[in-house]
Amino acid sequence: MSVKLNKLRNAAITALAAAAAAVVFGALFYYGVIHFNNPSLRDYPVRGVDIARYQGDIDWGVIASQNVSFAYIKATEGSSYIDPYFARNLEGALQTSLYAGAYHFFSFDSPGANQAAHFIETVPKDDRLLPPVVDFEFYGGKGRNPPDKEKTVKELSDMLNILTGHYGKTPVIYVTKDTYDLYIAGGFAEYPIWYRDVFKTPRISDGRAWTFWQFSNRHRIKGYTGVEKYIDFNVFNGSMEKFKEFAK
Repeated sequence: MSVKLNKLRNAAITALAAAAAAVVFGALFYYGVIHFNNPSLRDYPVRGVDIARYQGDIDWGVIASQNVSFAYIKATEGSSYIDPYFARNLEGALQTSLYAGAYHFFSFDSPGANQAAHFIETVPKDDRLLPPVVDFEFYGGKGRNPPDKEKTVKELSDMLNILTGHYGKTPVIYVTKDTYDLYIAGGFAEYPIWYRDVFKTPRISDGRAWTFWQFSNRHRIKGYTGVEKYIDFNVFNGSMEKFKEFAK
């Protein structure tokens, strides 16, 4: 075999091996066996989950036994939807050592005041609960055709102001890179940020510090039986003492 043919064969073998490795790595990531992010327990000792009806019935004692300190539970979406598992999940979580809170999925198609009223009707004013969270991310085709910035900022501000006044706690804004850069950057300075980045450590565009980081959306732990096999995993940016201050 000529030197040229031998080089071509070796290049082809190398390319095939690389492709096969990429497929295997992709499959392992997809099925939650490996993760791009793996923040250390030493650096981020306060860990938590966020859940919705997709996780089905939950054994909260089992969840709490797996280095999980907090749980945020979906309560509402838009101006009318209530997660059917919310009440039982909140009750179950509060019966364990977990810190528990509720979150709302923000709708770009509904007035912020109406969404705040809906959340308030659903989520009790309870000193045991963590500050409320507004999940502010694109859905459907919103990412391809983002809603007007001025109008969206107004509606989000209205909702956050109403929640602050009612619960006496500053709400947290959950964001993706896209929603943060387009609507939040340079504003909403008084609100803690929960940043989603499942590929790397967050580096927020305007240099702002994050309070929560969703580092994985494909985690697997014991304690739930829903159609969704994975669970979102998060860390708090600080010690347990700092987290307790936040919780108050």
